[in-house]
Amino acid sequence: MEDLIVSLDPEVTNFVFQQEERLFQMWYPDSFIRIIGTDSLIRTHGLLHRHIKNLALRLFGPENLRREIIHDVQKTVEASLSSWLNQPSIELKEAVSSMIFKVTAKKLISYDSSTSDGKMWKQYDAFTQGLFAFPLCIPGTAFYKCMQGRKNVIKMLKEILDERKNTEEHHESVDFFDVIEEVKAENPDQMTENAALDLLFLLLFASFETTSSGITAMLIFLTDNPEALQELIEEHNNIRKRKADKNSEITWEEYKSMKFTSHVIHEALRLASIAPVMFREAIEDVHIKGFAIPKGSKIMICPYTVHLNPVVYKDPNTFNPWRWKLESNQRRKNGPFSWTTIS
Repeated sequence: MEDLIVSLDPEVTNFVFQQEERLFQMWYPDSFIRIIGTDSLIRTHGLLHRHIKNLALRLFGPENLRREIIHDVQKTVEASLSSWLNQPSIELKEAVSSMIFKVTAKKLISYDSSTSDGKMWKQYDAFTQGLFAFPLCIPGTAFYKCMQGRKNVIKMLKEILDERKNTEEHHESVDFFDVIEEVKAENPDQMTENAALDLLFLLLFASFETTSSGITAMLIFLTDNPEALQELIEEHNNIRKRKADKNSEITWEEYKSMKFTSHVIHEALRLASIAPVMFREAIEDVHIKGFAIPKGSKIMICPYTVHLNPVVYKDPNTFNPWRWKLESNQRRKNGPFSWTTIS
C-alpha cells in the first residue's frame, strides 16, 4: 500500500507539469506496472529516458511526418473507410484503433498487419478489453485475457527481434528495432532484452490507444455539433477544390492549412483528456500553496482540472472549437492548455 496525495487544484497540476524531472518524476502504482511490464520505459528516468525519447523522434518527428507518415496515414485511412462501406455497422473505437495500429506497427517494427491476418492486433485488442478489469488473474476473467494478450504480443515481438538479429538481410528503412540496438550498445546494463520488449509493447499500445481515443471523442463531439461539422467539411472541400489533381496525395502545405481542423482537435482533447489521471513522485521536498509535499511522496493529478478551468475557459463544458481562433491570435502568458502525455 502507498500513501497517495490527490490534487484537484489547477494551480498544483500546472506546477507539477512544469517541474517535471526537476521536482517530480513519473510514478505508477504496482498494479499498473504489472500490466505494462516491470522493465517499461515509464520506470526509466533522467538521461536514458530523454535519450530514448529523442531517438523515437527520429521515427515520429516532424521530418518523417512530413516526408512519409502523412502519406502512410492517408493511404491507410482511405483503405479502412472503403472496407467499412461493406459492413452493416462498426464499433468505432475498435475500428479506429486497428486502423492506426497498421500505421504505427509498420513504422515502429516494420510489421505489416494487413498481410499477417491481424494476429498481433487481435492480441492487443484482447489486452485492451481487460485493461481496466478487476485484477483477478484466473482463467475466464477479463483480466486473465488481458494478461494473456500481453504475453502473446511479447512473444511475437521477441520472435521478430530474434529474426532481425539472425538475418543479414539489409532492412529498407530504420525502425525502432534499430533504435533499440543503438540504445543497448550504449547502455548494455540498462537496456536488457526484457526492457526492450516492454518498451516496444508500450510504444505500440500508446501509439494507437491514445490517438484512437482522441479521434473517437472528436467524432462524437462533431456528431452533436452540426455547425462545427459543416465548417470542418467546408475547410476540407476547399482544399480539394484547389487541387489540380483531385486524387493526388495530401501535401504538407495542405495539412498545415487545416486551421479549423486543428481547433476541433484541440477542443476535443481538452474535453476528453486521453489521460484522465496521472501519477508523479516528488524527488525533492516541495512547498506549494501553504502545503508541504515531502520527498518520495506520491501524487495523483487530474488534467481535467486545468482543461475545464472556468477562469480560463468560458463555458468550459461546452464543445466550442471556435474558442481556439481567439487563442491562436491572443496567446496568454502561461497558455491555458496543458498537453498531457504518458511519456
